[in-house]
Amino acid sequence: MFRLAKLSVANRSVVALITVITAIFGFISLGALKQELVPSFAVPQAAIVTAYPGASPEVVDNQVSKVIEDEVRKIDGLINSTTTSQSNISIVRVEFEYGTETAKVTELLAAAIAKVKTSLPTDVEPNVLSGSFDSVPIIALGVSANNGDNEALSQTLGDIAAPLFGQVKGVRDVNIAGIKEKRINLKFNQALLTANGLSQQSIVSALQSNGFVIPAGTIDDEKGSISVEVGTPVNSLEDFKNLALVGSGSASAPTSFPGFSGSTQIPSNIAIPRATKASALTIADVATVTLENAPTTSIARTNGKEALSISIVKTPDGNTVAVSHGVQDKIAELKKKLGDVTIVTVFDQAPFVEKSLENLSTEGLLGLGFAILIILVFLLSVRSTLVTAISIPTSVLITFIGLGQFGYSLNILTLSALTIAIGRVVDDSIVVIENINRHLSYGEPKKQAILDAVKEVSGAITAATITTVAVFLPIALVSGLIGEIFRPFAFTFTIALVASLFVSLTIVPVLAYWFLKNPAQLAQASDFEASVFAERARKVEEEKERKGLLQRGYLPILRGTQRHPVITVVASVIVLIFTFGLVPFLKTDFIGSSGSSGFVINQTLAAGATFEQKDAAAAKLESILLADKNIEVVQTSIGSSGDGRVAFGAAAGGTSLQVSLVDKADAVAVQANLEKKFSADTSLGEVKFSSGGGPGFGSSSTIDIKVLAPTDEKLLAAIKAVQAAMVGTPDTSEVSNSLAETQRTLRVTVDRKAAAAKGLTEIAVGGIVASKLRPSSIGKVNIENIETPIYVVQTNIPETVEDVSNITIPSTTGIVKLSDIAKIEQVEVPVSITSEKGDRTAKVSLTPSGDNLGAISAEVAKRLKNVTLPLGVTATLGGISADQADSFSQLGLALLAAVAIVFVVMVATFSSLIQPLILLISIPFAATGALGLLLITDTPLGVPSLIGMLLLVGVVVTNAIVLIDLINQYRKQGRPIQQAIMDGARQRLRPILMTALATIFALTPMALGITGGGGFISQPLAVVVIGGLFSSTILTLVIVPVLYWLVEGRKERKIIRKEKKAHARRKAAIG
Repeated sequence: MFRLAKLSVANRSVVALITVITAIFGFISLGALKQELVPSFAVPQAAIVTAYPGASPEVVDNQVSKVIEDEVRKIDGLINSTTTSQSNISIVRVEFEYGTETAKVTELLAAAIAKVKTSLPTDVEPNVLSGSFDSVPIIALGVSANNGDNEALSQTLGDIAAPLFGQVKGVRDVNIAGIKEKRINLKFNQALLTANGLSQQSIVSALQSNGFVIPAGTIDDEKGSISVEVGTPVNSLEDFKNLALVGSGSASAPTSFPGFSGSTQIPSNIAIPRATKASALTIADVATVTLENAPTTSIARTNGKEALSISIVKTPDGNTVAVSHGVQDKIAELKKKLGDVTIVTVFDQAPFVEKSLENLSTEGLLGLGFAILIILVFLLSVRSTLVTAISIPTSVLITFIGLGQFGYSLNILTLSALTIAIGRVVDDSIVVIENINRHLSYGEPKKQAILDAVKEVSGAITAATITTVAVFLPIALVSGLIGEIFRPFAFTFTIALVASLFVSLTIVPVLAYWFLKNPAQLAQASDFEASVFAERARKVEEEKERKGLLQRGYLPILRGTQRHPVITVVASVIVLIFTFGLVPFLKTDFIGSSGSSGFVINQTLAAGATFEQKDAAAAKLESILLADKNIEVVQTSIGSSGDGRVAFGAAAGGTSLQVSLVDKADAVAVQANLEKKFSADTSLGEVKFSSGGGPGFGSSSTIDIKVLAPTDEKLLAAIKAVQAAMVGTPDTSEVSNSLAETQRTLRVTVDRKAAAAKGLTEIAVGGIVASKLRPSSIGKVNIENIETPIYVVQTNIPETVEDVSNITIPSTTGIVKLSDIAKIEQVEVPVSITSEKGDRTAKVSLTPSGDNLGAISAEVAKRLKNVTLPLGVTATLGGISADQADSFSQLGLALLAAVAIVFVVMVATFSSLIQPLILLISIPFAATGALGLLLITDTPLGVPSLIGMLLLVGVVVTNAIVLIDLINQYRKQGRPIQQAIMDGARQRLRPILMTALATIFALTPMALGITGGGGFISQPLAVVVIGGLFSSTILTLVIVPVLYWLVEGRKERKIIRKEKKAHARRKAAIG
């Protein structure tokens, strides 16, 4: 690497030109980088949501969920599948191996659904929701007509909004919800139908036999060819009403045929339809036909007003901020085209993304300022400080080029890495410029001083950088969500560090040559005078250094520890034992809150609640929310099948409220205040909060105990036993189980023998009962180019249990009552039925009220061990506790792998097995400060903190590398080992303190959270690095020289002992 520095100094103009070009391309790349909240990556999860109106959980499970899951489980690469069957809805969640593309997952699921489509009920339509973060809307708008006529608005909104917003670059889908669908309702005149030999099937036949345009062929005349078309489409309600019906009352077929006299047989290959009566009946003759709004199954409201919702989904390559701004720019045009409407932004990821990136940028710039200040204080030279500071923006701009080339975005992960890297990228330049200054102060000629100084440290800083970069290699091996999230972080940090190494070996020497001055005495000196002056200047400068404040404080400590190495080592061991003793006092967490400026509220009423009751409860919730001055927008969705977040475990088919806060509102305080109000009103049902405004990290907020059992009876017994054991768990606010809530179901059990005696089957009876209770679909027809379903509506719909019992069933022996051939009873069934890989499962959930997730999980695991479960039943920890345990396990292995990689790199650098072990001693001492500062700041140990620990492994050994490398150089020059240790430690004191303090102060704004946002990942990471650097730097300056002396000074100590003995013998002989 020294050759690179030598080449750069020899070609200074070329280096300057390359630097300018690099800076230009860096700024261009920065402008081209897409901005988003989290990195875009495919999460191989998806959900198949199927609505089945009127079906109980058991029916949904048997007829929909099991059918779909059985087929889905045949797909290659499937890791896990779970089904949840609730009243009216089935949710099948699937998880594939990471690396499987989202599009591939969707394709595989669509193929599986196509195979079982004929096995599903005819009126259900499975809907695949992919688990990609890109499938979650980035902006949602609420649109309402000021005159209250949203129905008229819905007729034009889809035709206008979709193409308008589709013009914005990066928009993938424009989804509109809240539009009331139309349907055709038929009320038959049954007597008229029967009298004319017609039935419900006659309507279906009429639809199938009419409304098609058939290309019959062509004829030719003198003007050319003429196409012949037969038939006209059914495009209006009147066309549908006028469709003629063909029934059993039709006239007989003709008995003779023109051209075939004497024959009464139909000629071969000629199909002759039966002749109908002269005046055939139409649909309008036998039924009342109306075009009406379909029954409301979902409602969208904005701030309490019924509204239509527009949600925008971006493409995977789309820029969240750019797409959001493009959509916002189109709102005025949309409003102009729609007329008198109100358009409200329900939620928008862009402001939160921009604010988070702005906060991280501000903290990075503050850190940059602090780092430069530290350099200035130590070097007391504006020129040297500026030369060093140049390395930071240059390295950052090179990083932007790398991010752009490899397709990464600017998000809170990559920007956090850049902000944290600011303290580290300056380290190499500090070591180089400090050594250049030292050599210049020794009176050496400028060029020679620069080259000698760079040569002296190039090996050390190269090894230090390789070590720091190498610790991030294990991140590539971390699987799952954590690996996907933090891989861009590691990549960004790696680019920045490699860039800083090249900058320190190329640009810094060139700038030092141009801007640093030679001592004035050497301006016109001969070679002999220069060498004499250099020797004299070196002695003066070294004496000056010894008298300096830093070395006057450090050298006595160094001498004392060198004289008493055993005591020093024992004291160090005590410090390490104290460090490990801190572990039980640490709080643990998973990832932490994202700090979003909004949240989502999910409301659940008691089982069996009607749609009207859900509507009323949601309205009550809205009024409480809108009364809070900190809340700006409330978007309510009732009965929606949800979006891509369902694949991550979000609810579907229920009531959800998306809440957006005013600027600078404290989301935590607002949520705490609302929770108090909600808990005081039991009529609101169960109200749960989750972070909103964008994609979450897919983790549960509860500690779940998953129970699998072969039978329902064993499952119920196990769930009760587990829940009883968990009651009273410290720091938990609620213990619930998924089987506790039940709902009423009217079960009709057909007596198959009794039904058969009447000429009936179980399916026939079920079909008749279903047709009485709910409208039956008989097909679809295009009305004004909109596919409109057709339903047969019954009169005198049963409303009570007695009415159901008295339903009349036509049979071969006459009319019979349902109660004559079936048992009718009201039973209690679970609200939802869940299975995993085909086995019935349920869960006990504990809601943590404290912030020490690790302690709560440990207590839950302890209690679970003491539960006696029925034979064949298993119970395992799941939810956020399992996510945390899995992530900690993987990152713990990554940490060990990082230590191993550092050791291998050090062995290659020093060609020794012993010296790298001395270097590794600084790593556990880093844990002392890291864990101590986590405790002092009350910061939980979570995934970001463990990433910080990983980063520390590479950062803290840097100081030890620089120190040991110089000691080795002095030993090669022939200095005694004790003198080499003292001189090396003394001369490396200033650069080690400079690099450590520059990094610490650069990260201080982030650790303090000065901007108050965007630091849910970077803040705990910064706390760990600051604490670890503080302790490891102090202890490295003391422990490493002592261990070096103990390990490498064996021969010298042996000689010293021999000399002492010889001296004692001589003294005794003289005496």
